[in-house]
Amino acid sequence: MRFLVVGGGAREHAVAAALHRSGAEVVVASANANPGLDAIARRAVRTDPNDGPRLAGLAREERVDVAVIGPEAPLAAGVADALRAHGVAVVGPDRAAARIESSKLYCRELLERRRVGGQPKWVAPRTVEEVDRAVAEFGRPFVVKPDGLTAGKGVWVQGSDFTDAKDGGMYAKSLLVQGGRALLEEKLDGEEFSLMAFVTDSGVYPMPAVQDFKRALEGNAGGNTGGMGSYSQRDHLLPFLSADDRDRALAILVRSVDAMRAEGLAYRGILYGGFMLTADGPLLLEFNARFGDPEGINVLTLYEEGDFGALLAGVANGRVDPNLLEFRLRSTVVKYLVPPGYGDRPRSGGLLTLDAGAIESAGVHVLYGSVEAAGPATVRLTSSRGIALVGEASAIHEASHRVESALAFVKGEYYVRHDIGTKDDLARRWEHVRRLRVPGAKTSPLPLSVAAPGAPPSSAGAPETLLG
Repeated sequence: MRFLVVGGGAREHAVAAALHRSGAEVVVASANANPGLDAIARRAVRTDPNDGPRLAGLAREERVDVAVIGPEAPLAAGVADALRAHGVAVVGPDRAAARIESSKLYCRELLERRRVGGQPKWVAPRTVEEVDRAVAEFGRPFVVKPDGLTAGKGVWVQGSDFTDAKDGGMYAKSLLVQGGRALLEEKLDGEEFSLMAFVTDSGVYPMPAVQDFKRALEGNAGGNTGGMGSYSQRDHLLPFLSADDRDRALAILVRSVDAMRAEGLAYRGILYGGFMLTADGPLLLEFNARFGDPEGINVLTLYEEGDFGALLAGVANGRVDPNLLEFRLRSTVVKYLVPPGYGDRPRSGGLLTLDAGAIESAGVHVLYGSVEAAGPATVRLTSSRGIALVGEASAIHEASHRVESALAFVKGEYYVRHDIGTKDDLARRWEHVRRLRVPGAKTSPLPLSVAAPGAPPSSAGAPETLLG
């Protein structure tokens, strides 16, 4: 079976690697060269990934069976529509259904109209005067979101990106002045998590839960980025996420798919729900219409034993064999190597030399993102995320330690968030949710006796994977 993979980042490298492991042939279409993709691909073509007619022609020329669209921009541009019009099966929604990601306002209005539930308080002012009224009446800390795509970097959070509510209002006004729309949403207290699912005509099939780290600097400081790294837990839950809370998030996702179908929108592809686990359960922050980056890297790393090609072909054609939905019971940690200053003023052009063989021998996978080949074992960083290192182990903190050990085989100037997946960070997040669920609870060290993996946070004990 032959697949067209659209996109040239580490997420697409992970998709292509999973297809390659299943014996499929891969054709890559991307604007940039990617050393990892080029090594896997039957053919790698440099082209505009948003050019639907060009990609449809390439798919016909290469006799592609299925196309997999990685980034959000081609989906918003209608690339899936162009491919399907030429008889190519596609993992990815058409342009109309992709609005669930490309327009945050459309998403909120759809879910409100169809009474999906699980939404925070929100308002979408149309004029600068309405912004002033909304800020004055909101009555609680809020978040400002541009309506359209911003590559994960356009959201302003009160307390992190602005302090005074008037400054948030000014940002919202600037979006309106530029011809766009802005949403003001209540700032939720809790822990974020991602739940992705394969969506077909026959059902909605969830993947392991993941937690992403958006902020550029350790301790969740700095500006928003596309994602500095992420982790998943071996039981496919998270240290602070119970099976019941995961299922409540999945129910929101399923009802959202039903809402689209009720309005005549067929959806075949990946639907990614970004949720906040609050004292009242999970609330939806946003939807993405494709694999997350880096979250998709975690789950794709766990899919090594099944036929990934057959699974994606089933998604594209509307019906999945449930026996193909097998993810290994391992914890994973992804950490991105990025140029210094990434998230604010990245310094591109730096060289990294890495011993990929030694890194892989240490149990860590190397996935290439936005880098340029610069010689044997050497790449040049651009202004975006460069290399994703993926560690696997029984416990999350062990997988994090493996990535840290692998950094000994990377030479050059780069930045990485060392705190992703550490015991201390996991403990803080578990304690955060415990205090939300038990108002007035005193902060206490993690107990030595532990609950079963994935047990709901309580005063009785932390999930076993937290302590290893």
